[in-house]
Amino acid sequence: MKTNLILIILLVFSLHSFAKGPADLVKYVNTLQGTNSSFELTRGNTYPTTALPFAMHTWTPQTGVNGDGWKYQYQKDSIRGFQQAHQCSSWTNDYCVFSLMPVSGKLALDQFKRAAAFSHDNEITKPNYYKVELDNRITAEMSPTERGVHLRFSYPKKGGSYLVLDGYTGMSHVKIEPEKNRVVGYVHNGRGLTDNFKNYFVIQFDTPIREFGTWENQNTNKWAGETQREGKGVGAWFRFDDGVKVQAKVASSYISPEQAHLNLERELGNFKTLEETKNAAGEIWNKHLNRILVEGGTEAEKATFYSCYFRASLFSRAFFELDKDGKPYYFSPYDGQIHSGYIYTDTGFWDTFRAQFPLNALMYPTMHGRYVAGLLDAYDQCGWLPSWSFPGEAGSMIGNHAISLFADAWAKGIHTFDPKKALEAYYHEATNKGPWGPANGRHGWKEYYTLGYVPYPKYREATAKTLEYAYDDFCGTALAQMTGNTFYANIFSRQILNYKNVFDPSVGFMCGRDGSGDWKANFDPYEWGGPFTEGNAWHYLWSVFHDVMGLVDLLGGNEQFVTKLDSVFSVPNTVNVGTYGGKIHEMTEMQMANMGQYAHGNQPIQHMVYLYNYAGQPWKAQKWVRTVMSKLYNATENGYPGDEDQGQTSSWYVLSAMGFYSVCPGTTEYVLGSPVFEKVTITLEDGKKFVIRAENNNPENVYIQSAKLNGEVYSKNFIDFNDIVAGGELKLQMGKSPNLNRGTKESDFPYSFSND
Repeated sequence: MKTNLILIILLVFSLHSFAKGPADLVKYVNTLQGTNSSFELTRGNTYPTTALPFAMHTWTPQTGVNGDGWKYQYQKDSIRGFQQAHQCSSWTNDYCVFSLMPVSGKLALDQFKRAAAFSHDNEITKPNYYKVELDNRITAEMSPTERGVHLRFSYPKKGGSYLVLDGYTGMSHVKIEPEKNRVVGYVHNGRGLTDNFKNYFVIQFDTPIREFGTWENQNTNKWAGETQREGKGVGAWFRFDDGVKVQAKVASSYISPEQAHLNLERELGNFKTLEETKNAAGEIWNKHLNRILVEGGTEAEKATFYSCYFRASLFSRAFFELDKDGKPYYFSPYDGQIHSGYIYTDTGFWDTFRAQFPLNALMYPTMHGRYVAGLLDAYDQCGWLPSWSFPGEAGSMIGNHAISLFADAWAKGIHTFDPKKALEAYYHEATNKGPWGPANGRHGWKEYYTLGYVPYPKYREATAKTLEYAYDDFCGTALAQMTGNTFYANIFSRQILNYKNVFDPSVGFMCGRDGSGDWKANFDPYEWGGPFTEGNAWHYLWSVFHDVMGLVDLLGGNEQFVTKLDSVFSVPNTVNVGTYGGKIHEMTEMQMANMGQYAHGNQPIQHMVYLYNYAGQPWKAQKWVRTVMSKLYNATENGYPGDEDQGQTSSWYVLSAMGFYSVCPGTTEYVLGSPVFEKVTITLEDGKKFVIRAENNNPENVYIQSAKLNGEVYSKNFIDFNDIVAGGELKLQMGKSPNLNRGTKESDFPYSFSND
């Protein structure tokens, strides 16, 4: 009897544990991370995003004026709207925006007059739920779906209960259907949109509309009782019974009004209360966040990790919708037509090829496969590969990094596209200059092939472009070789070593070089701009992702290479503003970090700490990775050392906190660092698990003493993608002092083209 009772107890405990489901990780996420930002200094340049993973729309409170990219700034003390948002950067502004703002007492339409004061003490900021009690005693709440949001506005008992719909900065249309307690319409605002690019919305209230009208935000004219109007900045207003709680279900579509209604019914139709939507969104986020389960570490470290993982999981944003039969289709921002299939947007490859896409390739290969396949659809629709889509092509920044995505996906077994077509598209990209920004085709492409570099000052940022073109040509070569295309392999392989042509051995840095071969006069490694992009020679010396050993040779061998790496942290954090003519925020952020010339707030140097692994001193990578994570990241409004940049800076942390990083996308290797947590369990898309155990890990014990992969001694300074996705365990012993013998053999070093 006693034995049976014990078995029953064990069974009940087992069933209870199973029923418990995924751990509650949403509690760790602070969506205010990085919101204390401004033009002069950014600590993330984020907004408190209320959204589902990779969702088409996000929602946020709006503290900034209409049209200002700084839509939410932590230091502001009033909110003027609750806004549908998409932007991936405040520097680019947003598109297809509209907002709703509750007003109590007397109707106020103008964005300045309707603004209400608030305190952060009265905010709840989670991925699945945002709540704020405004100083005027109105409470606003939001919970997201993929293409919509569930809002609730609770008004004080006395005074008018109004809601203002603002059509933002461009053309808009509203049609009020008072008998249905509904308003429909569209907005068309943003940069570089096709004329027929519209965001069709439907807003369904659960409370009777007592009064209504239209208005426009250019001169604040209003028309009481009018049901329909179209024009620039047109919106609507509504009055409800005093003291009510109004629920508003909102959904929108880029395809049609009918699809907007379908999105509303499909995503919000079954939720009667906001709590139901909140709980459903919370379950989605918890399931998502549990894909990487960290154990050990402090509560603050977990908050930083999951806040970064949340932010990394917003990009790239889905741009497709599901028709009545559940089949994907989309409005193309490139040709303005409707197409079948998948498309994603709101990302800039110059940032995100480095870590954000390699993280997605590991964790979400199905989505990533759809993403890279969609790049070729975009090529068909506009004649160019995307480089920076928000959501049409802008060609911002430098490089042709779509080829990095193609090569990396193919190397990792994601074969969802035609590689020959991808190579043809890249060849077109690499031998032309498009009509848009620097990354649309190539500035100086003829000289790049004939001289072996892009000449400066004939072309701005020429040295940075040379370095990134050489990496891209490596990726083109890799894709061609993996798919047996000798024609393109022969073409692109000729330029892989072009980075050497901008290395000046007399100063030991990459330098600007003119068409005659002369180096830029008065070289100053602390000077920003000129031949570089948002950085200086200290930052761009390391931009040889594919051939670090070749760079080691240029610098005179391992010892000199490591000395140069060390110098990044030991030289002064001097800034010479150079061609910028004044301080840009990246300069200020580097100086605030006070780590010499290490400028983690911008992408060019983010891989640099991992390069010690290529020169026989991996323990220094372990030290500096942990230093960067502990010093420059946290879960607060000051959580980043610069722009978060569409998931890239967050993805750097997520990968690094797990213990590895993608130095050279286009290969299958992730270079080892030092994990933050004692145990990390990665649950892969097919259900397999890869576990990283770091025994004796703590803030002092940052050094790897020994490693075993699936029980076998492992001396390499990298982990292969295929080992991770196969499932298994990487077991590390951590200690306070470096192991000066582990990972010192050349056979332990990560991939370099020169050693291939």
